Amino acid sequence: MTVDVAGEAAAYPAERIPGLSRERRGALLARLRSVALTAAGIGGLFLVWALGGWLVAINPNTTSFAGFGPIPALRSLGEMVRSGEVWGIAAPSLWRVGLGLVWATVLGVPLGILIGRSSVARQITNVPFQFLRMISPLSWMPVAILAFSTWEGAIVFLIAAAAIWPILFSTAAGVRRIDPSWFKVARNLGANSYHQLTAVILPAISQDILTGIRLALGVGWIVLVPAEYLGVKSGLGYAINDARDTLEYDRLAAIVLIVGLIGFTLDVLLQRLISRLSWLRQDH
Repeated sequence: MTVDVAGEAAAYPAERIPGLSRERRGALLARLRSVALTAAGIGGLFLVWALGGWLVAINPNTTSFAGFGPIPALRSLGEMVRSGEVWGIAAPSLWRVGLGLVWATVLGVPLGILIGRSSVARQITNVPFQFLRMISPLSWMPVAILAFSTWEGAIVFLIAAAAIWPILFSTAAGVRRIDPSWFKVARNLGANSYHQLTAVILPAISQDILTGIRLALGVGWIVLVPAEYLGVKSGLGYAINDARDTLEYDRLAAIVLIVGLIGFTLDVLLQRLISRLSWLRQDH
């Protein structure tokens, strides 16, 4: 019995075999390349960290800071994760950042909509808001301590003061990009101001608001650690300060890693939410 190999190959070309099409092959190669480049970046960062830790360890003047190296830091991080201590350290910080973002959103979104819709409001607020935006949020620390009866309130205020500007300006920019004909159509259909807000403005700028929140998260997360150097006895900033005072440099480096990992994770989640929202808008 003979088999017509050429005939079989002609009947089932490579493009028809699942997993071997040119498009899927190209997509797979692109994904593998992306993963390889990401791994190379992470590996390069780890090598720089290891080299720095080694140089610190071999120098007699800095050998007491050898705990900053990757091996001691990762060992300390593992112990903190296994004991559950990491969650107790991170939870207060997440609560403060979350509350600060809520206040920034509650204040920033309405102000952004007003500035985006009203040229008068935009002209009145432009110089004052741009001036306030350029003041470091940490400069308000003495004011926050005097204005709030608790350290918690002062920290949340500092985070909100840092986070409000990206949300406000991103919202305002989104409103200004709305096609004016949408409002005309809405008015012709009998929509009042409330309906225009809920059916036209908010759906149109939802992606801009989330983008502003993502930027605000990055700013607020940076402000969090020095803000927690205030009188609180919990949180990531307090833990870093405490590890420095007790000379536990491996623990300090581990907490810095936790700060980076949590911030990176939150940013990725928001980025995916924005991408998902963009896909839904294009689909409809």
